[in-house]
Amino acid sequence: MKSLYIGLICLVFVSNCKSDPEQATLKVDKQELSIAEKIANAHGFEHWKNVSEVKFTFQVDTDSRSAKGRAWSWFPKSNEVLFESLYGEKKYSRSDMDSTQIANDRGFINDKFWLFVPFQLVWDTSATISESKKAQALISKTELNMITLTYPNEGGYTPGDAYDIFYDNDYIIREWIYRKGNVKEPSLITTFENYKDYNGIKIATEHRQENGSWNLNFTDVSITLDDQK
Repeated sequence: MKSLYIGLICLVFVSNCKSDPEQATLKVDKQELSIAEKIANAHGFEHWKNVSEVKFTFQVDTDSRSAKGRAWSWFPKSNEVLFESLYGEKKYSRSDMDSTQIANDRGFINDKFWLFVPFQLVWDTSATISESKKAQALISKTELNMITLTYPNEGGYTPGDAYDIFYDNDYIIREWIYRKGNVKEPSLITTFENYKDYNGIKIATEHRQENGSWNLNFTDVSITLDDQK
């Protein structure tokens, strides 16, 4: 009987020792996501790995004029870009550019940034992201969560810029403040509105200033997944 009791104690001890690594792994797997990851996921980032093509037209309208816009097709897996020029469609590879393509690529990077702000938070690893805090959004005048995205002073087309990003409790972006060169005063303040779902990816198709006389919008948006080709 005594030997049986000792055997049971040993069995329990071995069982506990074997379970420890599993518990440790479980704790690692459940590591808290960053704010950037939560915002990206709320906008459908889990579907990005299956995206084969993105099409959109970037357009800015004001009270005085309506712009034609810039039309793009992006193939993220090959990092190729197709755009409409004055001379018809042109295509280039972002992995193999020369100086003649810089102007077009600058436009593409700007327009793509507006389209995929939530994803840029995880794509742009050189940028820094502040801790989240509560703050009043300047257009809606409502209290939202806010983080500041700041780019380094070197590299990229617009180094040193900063963005104060306001998001709700569901991690959906509602407004932002753009500060050129990380100056204190806002350079541009707009909303994120008229969200639409494209194969699980949520896009804010309109960005308005407070007075309503300026509207940046996306038209002809389509997102194609691998299994739709």
